[in-house]
Amino acid sequence: MTSSVPAALMAAGDLTKRPVVTLGGEAVAQVKDVVLDGAGGRIAGFTLAGRGLLSGPLRKSLPWAAVHALGVDAVMITSAEALEDKSAVASSEEATGLVRGARVLTDQGVQVGTVLDVVVEAGREGRVVGVEMSSTEALGRHERTVFLPLGDRPAMTGDTLMVPAQDTGHAVEELGDLATALWRKRLAGPGRPGTKGLGTTGPGTTGLGTTGLGTTGLGTTGEERTS
Repeated sequence: MTSSVPAALMAAGDLTKRPVVTLGGEAVAQVKDVVLDGAGGRIAGFTLAGRGLLSGPLRKSLPWAAVHALGVDAVMITSAEALEDKSAVASSEEATGLVRGARVLTDQGVQVGTVLDVVVEAGREGRVVGVEMSSTEALGRHERTVFLPLGDRPAMTGDTLMVPAQDTGHAVEELGDLATALWRKRLAGPGRPGTKGLGTTGPGTTGLGTTGLGTTGLGTTGEERTS
């Protein structure tokens, strides 16, 4: 576990049409779809489209192992030779792992939301670090869009994401606040609750109120800890 503040975060859906650029500065493709490795909690790779308004899908893909870095403005590769046959990366339909519309279920058996998108970390790891989800009444308001940080190896299947109930205490309302929430979750370590169920996660973050999911079910999870 690392306690450092994570790199820039981005929604996987926002990577669509992001250019794929070589270290020589040549834009050779653009992202069509992001394919996730649910078991590993990482990006498996990208399906690609050509550049330009009239360009369609390419018969090439980009496995994550060939990515030099995922940046906020481009996916960087060493050269065009990094692109492989389309079959090297499974299609969105064939890939196993988290999908939009999956339910978010706590280890106490309470559904707290539905996945809208996956949040990934920029850099060379391609890690899935959180989800954007539509909340249920269990989080205090039905269909509120919130962001929930995840552990290093989230328990994901095609239709369910399992999370510790106490992790709902780190949920925030803005993507920009997720990095701080993730950092605090990493500092807290496994098995330790957030600040106050669905409460504030600390300075600089936007919390979701004081009622949330404790390890024993619905309700407040105790007094706010001081950092």
